[in-house]
Amino acid sequence: MPRTTAEKRAAFRAMHETGCFTLPNPWDAGSARYLASLGFQAIATTSSGYAWSTGRADNQVSRDDILAHLRAMVEATDLPVNADFESGFGDDPAAVAESVKLAVATGVAGLSIEDATGDAAAPLLPVETAVARLAAARRAIDESGGDTVLVGRAENFFVGVPDLNDTLARLQAYAAAGADCLYAPGIRTREEIAAVVAAVAPKPVNVLIGGNPALTLQELAALGVRRVSVGGALARAAWGSFMRAAQALSEGRFDGFAGAASGPDLNALFAGAA
Repeated sequence: MPRTTAEKRAAFRAMHETGCFTLPNPWDAGSARYLASLGFQAIATTSSGYAWSTGRADNQVSRDDILAHLRAMVEATDLPVNADFESGFGDDPAAVAESVKLAVATGVAGLSIEDATGDAAAPLLPVETAVARLAAARRAIDESGGDTVLVGRAENFFVGVPDLNDTLARLQAYAAAGADCLYAPGIRTREEIAAVVAAVAPKPVNVLIGGNPALTLQELAALGVRRVSVGGALARAAWGSFMRAAQALSEGRFDGFAGAASGPDLNALFAGAA
């Protein structure tokens, strides 16, 4: 029998209590189902991967489209889904709270809120503003049952402000405001990761691995990392293969299809899914 939303959320929350797990990021129902077939215990959406699949850039997708995508991803598998909910789709705390309640209603088991502005001249929200928005997300989750994991994100290293001290201060403030898990995408070194883990302990930390890593999963676990996500990396890998094959085709060559998945294998994977 399929698990209920409450069961998936309870399982996802329990995954954050001990150990270290990989949280892969599919971009559509098919990629989600394939990841489920490999035995992953949870998945996370990727705002960039989904945006690219619709012919748009990251952070250019409407709230309604994201909510529809979240519902589709929740329905695609029996796994808990963590939502990349960007900046919460609201300029003020009340608007963020409204958006978060709508996201929770899709059945996601977790969701993240960023502190980036999208403005290159001032790429980060003032910490007081970011805290107020995260606290509003916390209240919205609590008013919706309280079992959805809230992830607080400090975007410093992603937006060109690689200030570790400010990153740590922001993550500590987000933890105090009610974030269940903390995330600073873009940190890479042992020292940076260890500092983040120590700053918010005992709350769990997510680390992003988007390219060739200097650290293994076992080494990340030894540093105290609780979960490891890959953002748009799987989508970029798929796009890379497609672009190489398409470029070859545009040049009159057909060798770009080497290594492609077989039709029978894909049909077998998705048989009975519709």
